[in-house]
Amino acid sequence: MSIKIAPSFLAADFINLEKAVRAVEEAGVEYIHLDVMDGHFVPNISFGAIVVEALRKHTQLVLDVHLMITDPKDYIQPFADAGADIFNFHQEVEGNLDELIAQVKDAGMKTGLTIKPATPAETLFPYLAVLDLVLIMSVEPGFGGQSFMPEVLPKATELQAEIARIGSNTEIEIDGGIGPQNAAEAVRAGVRVLVAGSSTFKGGDVTGNVKAIRDAGLSGL
Repeated sequence: MSIKIAPSFLAADFINLEKAVRAVEEAGVEYIHLDVMDGHFVPNISFGAIVVEALRKHTQLVLDVHLMITDPKDYIQPFADAGADIFNFHQEVEGNLDELIAQVKDAGMKTGLTIKPATPAETLFPYLAVLDLVLIMSVEPGFGGQSFMPEVLPKATELQAEIARIGSNTEIEIDGGIGPQNAAEAVRAGVRVLVAGSSTFKGGDVTGNVKAIRDAGLSGL
Protein backbone atom coordinates (compact mmCIF):
# COMPACT_ATOMS: atom_id res chain seq x y z
CA MET A 1 0.00 0.00 0.00
CA SER A 2 1.32 3.43 -0.87
CA ILE A 3 0.30 6.98 -1.63
CA LYS A 4 0.44 9.24 -4.67
CA ILE A 5 1.41 12.90 -4.89
CA ALA A 6 -0.44 15.15 -7.33
CA PRO A 7 1.07 18.64 -7.59
CA SER A 8 -1.58 21.21 -8.42
CA PHE A 9 -0.32 23.29 -11.32
CA LEU A 10 -2.55 26.17 -10.29
CA ALA A 11 0.40 27.04 -8.04
CA ALA A 12 3.04 26.61 -10.76
CA ASP A 13 4.76 29.41 -12.67
CA PHE A 14 2.71 29.64 -15.87
CA ILE A 15 5.57 31.34 -17.69
CA ASN A 16 7.67 28.21 -17.10
CA LEU A 17 5.26 25.28 -17.23
CA GLU A 18 7.73 22.96 -18.94
CA LYS A 19 10.24 23.69 -16.18
CA ALA A 20 7.53 22.86 -13.62
CA VAL A 21 6.83 19.57 -15.40
CA ARG A 22 10.51 18.61 -15.34
CA ALA A 23 10.73 19.54 -11.65
CA VAL A 24 7.78 17.38 -10.56
CA GLU A 25 8.97 14.50 -12.74
CA GLU A 26 12.40 14.64 -11.09
CA ALA A 27 10.68 14.72 -7.70
CA GLY A 28 8.99 11.41 -8.52
CA VAL A 29 5.32 12.42 -8.38
CA GLU A 30 2.60 10.22 -9.85
CA TYR A 31 -0.01 12.74 -11.07
CA ILE A 32 -0.22 16.31 -12.31
CA HIS A 33 -3.41 17.90 -10.99
CA LEU A 34 -5.02 20.49 -13.27
CA ASP A 35 -7.80 22.73 -11.97
CA VAL A 36 -10.19 23.88 -14.69
CA MET A 37 -12.57 26.67 -13.60
CA ASP A 38 -15.29 28.31 -15.66
CA GLY A 39 -16.10 31.43 -13.63
CA HIS A 40 -19.65 30.12 -13.15
CA PHE A 41 -19.55 26.95 -11.06
CA VAL A 42 -16.81 28.64 -9.03
CA PRO A 43 -15.97 32.37 -8.92
CA ASN A 44 -12.70 32.13 -10.82
CA ILE A 45 -11.39 31.30 -14.30
CA SER A 46 -8.23 29.27 -14.90
CA PHE A 47 -7.50 27.45 -18.19
CA GLY A 48 -8.95 24.86 -20.53
CA ALA A 49 -8.12 21.91 -22.73
CA ILE A 50 -5.41 23.81 -24.63
CA VAL A 51 -3.15 23.79 -21.56
CA VAL A 52 -3.77 20.09 -21.02
CA GLU A 53 -2.85 19.46 -24.65
CA ALA A 54 0.35 21.47 -24.28
CA LEU A 55 1.37 19.57 -21.14
CA ARG A 56 0.56 16.21 -22.71
CA LYS A 57 3.27 16.82 -25.31
CA HIS A 58 5.90 17.14 -22.59
CA THR A 59 5.10 14.45 -20.02
CA GLN A 60 3.87 10.89 -19.57
CA LEU A 61 2.67 11.57 -16.03
CA VAL A 62 -1.02 11.02 -15.32
CA LEU A 63 -2.94 14.23 -16.06
CA ASP A 64 -5.59 14.44 -13.37
CA VAL A 65 -8.05 17.10 -14.56
CA HIS A 66 -10.45 18.54 -11.95
CA LEU A 67 -13.31 20.33 -13.68
CA MET A 68 -14.98 22.98 -11.55
CA ILE A 69 -17.44 23.72 -14.32
CA THR A 70 -21.21 23.82 -14.70
CA ASP A 71 -21.53 21.71 -17.88
CA PRO A 72 -18.89 18.94 -17.85
CA LYS A 73 -20.69 16.97 -20.58
CA ASP A 74 -19.73 19.64 -23.12
CA TYR A 75 -16.03 19.15 -22.39
CA ILE A 76 -15.63 15.37 -22.18
CA GLN A 77 -14.41 14.91 -25.74
CA PRO A 78 -12.24 18.06 -25.85
CA PHE A 79 -10.33 16.95 -22.76
CA ALA A 80 -10.08 13.38 -24.03
CA ASP A 81 -8.65 14.72 -27.29
CA ALA A 82 -6.25 16.93 -25.32
CA GLY A 83 -4.80 13.90 -23.53
CA ALA A 84 -6.40 14.01 -20.09
CA ASP A 85 -6.10 10.72 -18.20
CA ILE A 86 -8.61 11.40 -15.42
CA PHE A 87 -11.76 13.49 -15.98
CA ASN A 88 -12.91 14.51 -12.53
CA PHE A 89 -16.11 16.56 -12.24
CA HIS A 90 -18.38 17.65 -9.39
CA GLN A 91 -21.16 15.61 -7.85
CA GLU A 92 -23.05 18.89 -7.39
CA VAL A 93 -23.56 19.57 -11.12
CA GLU A 94 -26.99 19.16 -12.66
CA GLY A 95 -27.73 16.21 -14.90
CA ASN A 96 -27.63 12.43 -14.84
CA LEU A 97 -24.31 11.50 -13.23
CA ASP A 98 -24.50 7.87 -14.36
CA GLU A 99 -24.75 9.01 -17.98
CA LEU A 100 -21.88 11.46 -17.55
CA ILE A 101 -19.67 8.79 -15.99
CA ALA A 102 -20.45 6.41 -18.87
CA GLN A 103 -19.64 9.12 -21.43
CA VAL A 104 -16.28 9.81 -19.78
CA LYS A 105 -15.40 6.11 -19.83
CA ASP A 106 -16.52 5.82 -23.45
CA ALA A 107 -14.12 8.66 -24.27
CA GLY A 108 -11.25 6.58 -22.87
CA MET A 109 -10.60 8.45 -19.63
CA LYS A 110 -10.74 7.38 -16.01
CA THR A 111 -13.58 8.98 -14.09
CA GLY A 112 -13.62 10.93 -10.86
CA LEU A 113 -16.32 12.67 -8.85
CA THR A 114 -15.59 15.56 -6.51
CA ILE A 115 -17.52 16.84 -3.50
CA LYS A 116 -17.33 20.27 -1.92
CA PRO A 117 -16.72 20.59 1.85
CA ALA A 118 -20.44 20.79 2.66
CA THR A 119 -21.50 17.81 0.50
CA PRO A 120 -21.97 14.53 2.42
CA ALA A 121 -19.77 11.55 1.53
CA GLU A 122 -22.77 9.28 1.05
CA THR A 123 -23.81 11.23 -2.05
CA LEU A 124 -20.93 9.41 -3.78
CA PHE A 125 -21.88 5.92 -2.59
CA PRO A 126 -24.15 5.06 -5.57
CA TYR A 127 -21.25 5.62 -7.98
CA LEU A 128 -18.30 4.01 -6.21
CA ALA A 129 -18.55 0.74 -8.11
CA VAL A 130 -17.77 2.51 -11.39
CA LEU A 131 -15.57 5.42 -10.30
CA ASP A 132 -11.79 5.34 -10.52
CA LEU A 133 -11.36 8.23 -8.09
CA VAL A 134 -13.26 10.40 -5.64
CA LEU A 135 -11.97 13.82 -4.63
CA ILE A 136 -12.76 15.43 -1.30
CA MET A 137 -12.30 19.19 -1.31
CA SER A 138 -10.69 20.36 1.92
CA VAL A 139 -11.15 24.02 0.96
CA GLU A 140 -13.95 25.79 -0.88
CA PRO A 141 -13.17 25.24 -4.58
CA GLY A 142 -12.15 28.12 -6.80
CA PHE A 143 -8.91 29.52 -5.41
CA GLY A 144 -5.50 28.16 -4.42
CA GLY A 145 -3.61 28.82 -1.21
CA GLN A 146 -6.52 28.36 1.22
CA SER A 147 -6.32 26.82 4.68
CA PHE A 148 -7.01 23.13 5.19
CA MET A 149 -10.40 22.16 6.67
CA PRO A 150 -9.79 19.12 8.91
CA GLU A 151 -13.51 18.64 9.49
CA VAL A 152 -13.83 17.01 6.05
CA LEU A 153 -11.55 14.07 6.93
CA PRO A 154 -14.32 11.82 8.32
CA LYS A 155 -15.67 11.73 4.76
CA ALA A 156 -12.54 9.90 3.66
CA THR A 157 -13.06 7.31 6.38
CA GLU A 158 -16.70 6.85 5.38
CA LEU A 159 -15.76 6.48 1.73
CA GLN A 160 -12.93 4.06 2.48
CA ALA A 161 -15.31 1.86 4.47
CA GLU A 162 -17.88 1.79 1.68
CA ILE A 163 -15.22 1.16 -0.99
CA ALA A 164 -13.96 -1.81 1.04
CA ARG A 165 -17.50 -3.08 1.62
CA ILE A 166 -18.32 -3.24 -2.10
CA GLY A 167 -14.84 -4.37 -3.17
CA SER A 168 -14.09 -1.36 -5.36
CA ASN A 169 -10.63 -0.06 -6.28
CA THR A 170 -11.68 3.59 -6.19
CA GLU A 171 -8.90 5.93 -5.05
CA ILE A 172 -9.61 8.64 -2.49
CA GLU A 173 -7.99 11.99 -3.26
CA ILE A 174 -7.96 15.21 -1.22
CA ASP A 175 -7.31 18.75 -2.39
CA GLY A 176 -6.91 21.97 -0.45
CA GLY A 177 -4.25 23.18 1.94
CA ILE A 178 -2.39 19.84 1.92
CA GLY A 179 1.24 19.74 3.03
CA PRO A 180 3.63 17.93 5.37
CA GLN A 181 1.72 19.29 8.35
CA ASN A 182 -1.48 17.36 7.60
CA ALA A 183 -0.58 14.64 5.06
CA ALA A 184 -0.35 11.90 7.70
CA GLU A 185 -3.73 12.87 9.13
CA ALA A 186 -5.31 12.68 5.67
CA VAL A 187 -3.73 9.29 4.92
CA ARG A 188 -4.85 7.89 8.28
CA ALA A 189 -8.39 8.92 7.34
CA GLY A 190 -8.21 6.88 4.12
CA VAL A 191 -6.78 9.28 1.52
CA ARG A 192 -4.25 7.83 -0.94
CA VAL A 193 -3.81 10.70 -3.44
CA LEU A 194 -2.57 14.00 -2.00
CA VAL A 195 -3.06 17.12 -4.14
CA ALA A 196 -0.53 19.74 -3.12
CA GLY A 197 -0.10 23.08 -4.85
CA SER A 198 1.52 25.79 -2.77
CA SER A 199 3.36 23.24 -0.62
CA THR A 200 4.90 21.63 -3.72
CA PHE A 201 6.18 24.76 -5.41
CA LYS A 202 7.03 27.04 -2.45
CA GLY A 203 10.63 28.18 -2.33
CA GLY A 204 11.49 26.46 -5.59
CA ASP A 205 12.68 23.23 -3.91
CA VAL A 206 10.14 20.93 -5.54
CA THR A 207 12.07 17.72 -4.85
CA GLY A 208 12.52 18.56 -1.19
CA ASN A 209 8.92 19.68 -0.82
CA VAL A 210 7.52 16.54 -2.45
CA LYS A 211 9.75 14.33 -0.29
CA ALA A 212 8.49 16.08 2.84
CA ILE A 213 4.86 15.60 1.81
CA ARG A 214 5.41 11.96 0.84
CA ASP A 215 7.35 11.11 3.99
CA ALA A 216 4.65 12.68 6.12
CA GLY A 217 1.92 10.87 4.21
CA LEU A 218 3.66 7.49 4.45
CA SER A 219 3.92 7.92 8.22
CA GLY A 220 0.12 7.82 8.28
CA LEU A 221 -0.12 4.35 6.70
